[in-house]
Order: sequence, then C-alpha cells, then structure tokens
Amino acid sequence: MRDAALPHVASARYGLLGLPLAFVALPLYVMLPAHYAQLGVPLALLGLVLLGTRLFDAVIDPVLGRWVDARWSPPRALKAATCGALVLGSGFAALFFPAVRGNTALLLWCAAALMATFTAFSLASVVHQAWGSRLGGSAVQRSRLVAWREGLGLVGVLLANVLATQAGLVATTAVLWLSLALGLWALSAAPVPHLVGAHAALLTTHQSLALPWRGSEFRHLMALFMVNGIASAIPATLVIFFINDRVQAADWAPVFLGAYFVMGAASVPIWLKLIKRLGPSNAWACGMGLNVLTFVGVLAIGAGDRMAYLAVCLASGLALGADLTVPGTLLTGVIQRAGHAGQSEGAYAGWWQLATKLNLALAAGLALPALQWWGYGPGARDPQALQALSWAYGALPCLFKLLALTLWWRLWRRQNLE
Repeated sequence: MRDAALPHVASARYGLLGLPLAFVALPLYVMLPAHYAQLGVPLALLGLVLLGTRLFDAVIDPVLGRWVDARWSPPRALKAATCGALVLGSGFAALFFPAVRGNTALLLWCAAALMATFTAFSLASVVHQAWGSRLGGSAVQRSRLVAWREGLGLVGVLLANVLATQAGLVATTAVLWLSLALGLWALSAAPVPHLVGAHAALLTTHQSLALPWRGSEFRHLMALFMVNGIASAIPATLVIFFINDRVQAADWAPVFLGAYFVMGAASVPIWLKLIKRLGPSNAWACGMGLNVLTFVGVLAIGAGDRMAYLAVCLASGLALGADLTVPGTLLTGVIQRAGHAGQSEGAYAGWWQLATKLNLALAAGLALPALQWWGYGPGARDPQALQALSWAYGALPCLFKLLALTLWWRLWRRQNLE
C-alpha cells in the first residue's frame, strides 16, 4: 500500500463521507441563526447560545482525537463514525424542526441540539481524517486521498447551497440522511488501515493530547497552516459585504460563489498533477502565489465590475485546489516521519480541526473590527469606506499569504520536507 498509490475508485470510497460532513456546515452556520430569529428568539440571547456552543465545538476536537486513538481499530472506527452520523442527522433535524415553543424553551432546545450535533460532527470528522492519515503511503497516494475527501466536500457545499435555498429544509434534511448513509457504506468498502499496535492506548490523556506538539515539524506546519488559513478565511468572512457594497451586484452573489466553488472542485485534478510533478510543498507555494496575484487585482474593482470580479472568483477558486489538497497531504507525511503512523492520527486530526475552526474565528476577529475602525459599515456608499472594504478584502489576505510564503520558505522548504 505504501509503494503504489491507491486507485481512484478506492480513494473515492474513502472520500465520499466528506460530502455530507461538508454539506451540513452551510445550514448550521449560515441558515440556523436566521431560522431561530424567524421563530421569535431574541438575537442577543441567540448570539450567546451560538457563541457558547461554537467554543465548545472547537475545544472538544483534540479530546475526541485522543479518544479515537485509544480505541482504534477499523471496526470500532466505523462504528464510531456510524454513531456520529446517526446523532448528526438526528441533531440536524431537531435543530430545524424544534418540538418546543416559547423563547426560553427554544433557546434551551437549540443549545442542547447544537452541542449534540457539533459533538457528532467532530467525532465523525476526526474518525474520517484519521482513517485517511492511517492509510499513509507516498505523497501521490496521500494527496489522492485528501483530494477525494476535500473535492467531494466541495460538492457537498454546492449541493447544500442549492437545496437549502431552492428545495427547503425537508429536502435538505432528507439528502443529508441519504448522503450520510452512502458515505458510511462507501467507508465500509474502503481500504482498511493496518493496525500497528496499542501504543496510543498506553499513553495518559495529557501525553496523547500533547504528543503532536512535541515534534518541530508539526509545530512548523501548524504555524504555516494557521497563517495561510487566516488569509483564506478573511475573504470568506467579507465576501457578501464586498459583493453587495463594492461590486454592488447582490443578485450575482450565487453566480460568484458558485463559480468559486465549482472552479475549486474542478482544479483538484490539476493540483494532483502538480503535486506529482513538483511535490506537495512546492505545489502549495504555487497556490499561495496565485492567490496573491489574484487578490492584488481586487483593489482595482469598483461598482458594476461584475466580469472582473467573476474572473477573481475563478482565479481564487483555482488556487483553492492547492489549499484543499496539500495541507492534509503534508500532515500525513509529518505523522509518518514522527513515527506515530498507525498510533496517533486521531490526536493530530483533532488539533488540525481545532486550527481550522480557529482560523475562521480569528479572521472574523481581525477583519470586522478593522473594517469598523476604518469607517466601513454594511450598506456604505462613501468612497473612503468602500476603499477600506477593498483593502480589508484584498490587501489583508495578500499580507497573510506573503507571510505564509515566508514561513513556508524558512520553516519548510529549506528543510526539503514533503
């Protein structure tokens, strides 16, 4: 398994569970607040519930990763993923079809259902990522597994966007259940990681949680992943503001977002070929460079520049393929070189997911206050405010991408790590 890459069919069986796990995110993060607001829940109290449950969601990932490692075997992992999927589907239905009325009851219902749903989502995601990392192999195989997982995840995002806005919550819930069932069935037929031993189970909780951080390669990769992730999350946080106020083309928002995600999914095979030819590390640097060139162009976009902004969406979607395929590929390589293959992938996956969620929080925490400080507010038409929006949406990501490229050179490329 480690000498030749798995065929695409086998990789796709592993990756299919990524579709429903990505599918569920858009309704939970985008639609849920508006849904409960329409039910009459006060926004301030709803915001506190969402903040508390999302903080809970972030901190449980490393703990779940340690739990997965301590009990790892393919049958147990599949059982854990199945339990997670069942609770995830049930929690999703409970959230959008509450069985209670009244503000207090709805808030309590929302908090309990969100905690259950987030826990189930995190468990299934950690198991899925750890399964792929345990398959290991060459850089080509690792990138192929990650590409199928993340590429099908993009398909899930697109599918959720269409269903949630066009077909309604009943159809969205039904498709989630169906896709979870198909993903679990595919995982049961996917290549099975070899069981190395029970070393992880002999470690204390503290040792297991801290184990990934003892290696300098993991610390360096996490620093690079975090900085690059913030650069990617800032535009995601500000994109609707930019479309509505800078481009002034709110009716084109589905076109812009669809072009970005479709191009991201379509670019995955291109990046797989580049990874094979250049290596994953160099391919990632190419993606970062493309992103910088793309977002420099954002500064010249003004009201009505629909086609120019569509070109930005397509180019940034192309660069997205590198961010989807390379970091997970490098993470598995780090685990292998650290001597933790087949033992501690869950712990690594837990910290990785925590970093992913933290990126989104940090991006919002940096970009939104900066915009307010620079004088921008939603609906602004003042030239200075709109220029501030352009700088936040275009220049800030460039600065973080350039910092990421610097870290890549100093911490990663000079050591020739793949």
